[in-house]
Amino acid sequence: MAPGQSTDMNEDRSDILKSTQTVIHKALEKLGYPEEVYELLKEPIRLLTVRIPIRMDDGSIKIFTGYRSQHNDAVGPTKGGVRFHPNVTEKEVKALSIWMSLKAGIVDLPYGGGKGGIICDPREMSFRELERLSRGYVRAISQIVGPSKDIPAPDVFTNSQIMAWMMDEYSRIDEFNNPGFITGKPLVLGGSHGRESATAKGVTICIEEAAKKKNIELIGARVVIQGFGNAGSFLAKFMHDAGAKVIAISDAYGGLHDPNGLDIDYLLDRRDSFGTVTKLFNNTISNKELLELDCDILVPAAIENQITEDNADAIQASIVVEAANGPTTLGATKILADRGILLVPDVLASAGGVTVSYFEWVQNRQGYYWTEQEVEDRLREVMIKSFQNIYTTSENRRIDMRLAAYMVGVRKMAEAARFRGWI
Repeated sequence: MAPGQSTDMNEDRSDILKSTQTVIHKALEKLGYPEEVYELLKEPIRLLTVRIPIRMDDGSIKIFTGYRSQHNDAVGPTKGGVRFHPNVTEKEVKALSIWMSLKAGIVDLPYGGGKGGIICDPREMSFRELERLSRGYVRAISQIVGPSKDIPAPDVFTNSQIMAWMMDEYSRIDEFNNPGFITGKPLVLGGSHGRESATAKGVTICIEEAAKKKNIELIGARVVIQGFGNAGSFLAKFMHDAGAKVIAISDAYGGLHDPNGLDIDYLLDRRDSFGTVTKLFNNTISNKELLELDCDILVPAAIENQITEDNADAIQASIVVEAANGPTTLGATKILADRGILLVPDVLASAGGVTVSYFEWVQNRQGYYWTEQEVEDRLREVMIKSFQNIYTTSENRRIDMRLAAYMVGVRKMAEAARFRGWI
């Protein structure tokens, strides 16, 4: 249980909105803010639910439900991804928009947090059906989004092509080309170098900084990565190229383990468009076995609630870096901290994506585009500064890195709301 956490969190540890609110409440208390600040920040300031009728390829009409959550715009326009997934829920979208606010505060961006999602399974939809759905979603939310209001981006099962369709639809509605409406676009439509790999690059920088704190040499370090999608696969490649031994990876169908290090380039060549590769192998391990492997660095890069009170005592890594959203419950966070395991929380580790999205937005607005090296140098500067700030806060206040990150992330929003006279 995290410091100050109420006992009912153990009864509902899968409730990511409630667990997020718990840590925000504790962070604001630590910072000395009154209760009304928590009342403002515990829920999104705006949530839109939409129904999107789409003509399917067989001629039938299917109605899809979508959401757009805008957590807080005291600092500036809201910013956050749009996910296409069958398990999207209102509560999840709300929690993720709060996390985006925290990420923006942690890396000091002029944004609040936003998040969107559509309940669908893109793996069962055709290219044209996905295009109609993407455009229909933009039409449904067009009144509350825009480059100075709320800027979408890719997320789970969405990509640069879907962003391109959305940008084109918004530009039609707006009646002029507006690339700054959305980020994660193809380069030819105003996208930024380094955007596709930005989340994994940010995680890599956090791993490098955490390894220094633990006196672990990255060359030869044993790394386990749960998840082989966009972030996980890029991360595996970055770690492999840095000289680390990636001894295990996993996808939705299981895990692969080789204590001498996996051939990452071979696995990347063989994976399908959804990041799965383990179906090609017979000797797979379970995700449970993967998480409990003896390693130096463990990176949960898949889904939420993977490290819980039930398995936190079995984690053998010295460092856990959260590339996924909410992979570690609050109870497990406390157990890992008590065991001396350095946990780099998701709101810090995965902030590389929103940082480079910000770079893309800036480039769109000024009409001047940076080289890949310029993007990487700026990202490295931001991530190292943010890591050091949170690590120092954690050490000075004798709290875990998650609470320290929430304290850093929430302060900018709270101060902006105070100066505006909202509280």
